[in-house]
Amino acid sequence: MPDLSDSILTNDGLAPLGRGRVLIVACGALAHEIIALKRLNGWDHVDLQCLPAILHNHPERITDAVEAAVIENRDDYDQIMVAYADCGTGGQLFAKCDELGVDYIAGPHCYSFFETNAVFEARGEVTAFYLTDFLARQFDAFVWKPLGLDRHPDLLSMYFGNYEKLVYLAQTDDPALTANAADCATRMGLAFERRFTGYGDLATAIAKAAAD
Repeated sequence: MPDLSDSILTNDGLAPLGRGRVLIVACGALAHEIIALKRLNGWDHVDLQCLPAILHNHPERITDAVEAAVIENRDDYDQIMVAYADCGTGGQLFAKCDELGVDYIAGPHCYSFFETNAVFEARGEVTAFYLTDFLARQFDAFVWKPLGLDRHPDLLSMYFGNYEKLVYLAQTDDPALTANAADCATRMGLAFERRFTGYGDLATAIAKAAAD
């Protein structure tokens, strides 16, 4: 599977900057979902630039990376939208987007907006560890190995001892991803729950940008 985390894409695949009227600057963890929404809705005028998903391991770098992408591209597009939630930036990303005059997705993180912010907040879950389709595919690369659990499995209880279940928020009906997520729960010693969310507030936000 090709790495889509730092590319500009249209429905036809890789494309040069400026082909579309709208640019979505997004987290690489959302690449597959945004491409699917573009294809489903025929948004040929919408281009996508994804920043590396690994920035989530260093949220203090997200705001500067988004700002640089917006400034670099703003003269080539009629509108730019940022497909990030707060994502651990402590409000800095939202403040920067307001300063730059670009829209973003409300909420603390993608787990919230996939389920919709209202539903996620109402659940009030504090002992659940969440996976999306992206993390079900990339669990080892983005969770297991960065935390050193491939080398030091004894750290498992330190990291996840307060969690009770793993909740897989599924964007698609993919049995292989469900199996991957269930295996992750087993490895972590957690109960497993799957919830089909579809694209949630991500679809609403991209649709608004495409229409505007």
